Amino acid sequence: MSVDEKIKSGAVQWGLIAGNGRFPFLVLEGARSQGLEMAVIALKEEASEELGKFTSRIHWVSLGELSKAIDLMHQEGVTRAVMAGQVKHNKIFSSIRTDWKLAKLLFSLPRKNTNALIGAVARVLGDEGIELVDSTLFLKPLVPEAGVLTRRAPDAREAADIAYGFTVARNIASMDIGQTVVISDCACVAVEAMEGTDETVTRAARIAAGKPLVVVKVSKPGQDMRFDVPVIGLPSIEQMSSAGVTALAVDAGRTLLFDRVKLIALAEEKGIAIQAFSVPVSPLAAEPKAENKGMSQG
Repeated sequence: MSVDEKIKSGAVQWGLIAGNGRFPFLVLEGARSQGLEMAVIALKEEASEELGKFTSRIHWVSLGELSKAIDLMHQEGVTRAVMAGQVKHNKIFSSIRTDWKLAKLLFSLPRKNTNALIGAVARVLGDEGIELVDSTLFLKPLVPEAGVLTRRAPDAREAADIAYGFTVARNIASMDIGQTVVISDCACVAVEAMEGTDETVTRAARIAAGKPLVVVKVSKPGQDMRFDVPVIGLPSIEQMSSAGVTALAVDAGRTLLFDRVKLIALAEEKGIAIQAFSVPVSPLAAEPKAENKGMSQG
């Protein structure tokens, strides 16, 4: 079944598992533009209360209430679901109260990282007859192809930092530590862990003390597009500008740029060059070379 057939199949009832940020709103808008109304399972600790203004089919559950979330999706007849919106890593592993299903799942995990947890949740949903699908399914225009996205391409200094940054970022992503690094003069200033991209950039600015910075954000090797997809939004560009970031590099085809047109315009206003790079077949494949000062669009 093609993507269009999968979306429009009359036998499919769609659900949205909503975390924080703009992502859930964009998915709802994208689905609605194709004539689909989603049942929303909103996470109390993360999702915006404004979601209630966008749909009447909304149910609020705690992070620890996996059984309740599944029961609600069954009540709504959901057979395919999208997971959209960040769930802060430290909240997942904090002292949330878990129901028996989630407690059993957590106990069974050999590793307690986010990827393992959400992957296990996806398997549980599958066992319940609910297929978790690509979170970008309704948002393809927001996923950039390889090329320079701003009018200005990264200059020689920024290109060298990007090349080094990809080497570091792909290594930490392969270990499921984080997906963002901040580079200055081919030195790694900050590495993302559970704190998220914006806090990593803030910490880098404090350490660099005024030096220009480059941000590299990558997908994980074999990125599961159903969850934890790299995202850049307007607040991140504002944060980067305040921190002295002059260039941003992302993975083509595996990164979401929220409010893409406004985001690129804001980056240009702030003097930040943005470039999307093709993802290597292997994480050990050759990285972008410093002498490549930019790629043509497309």
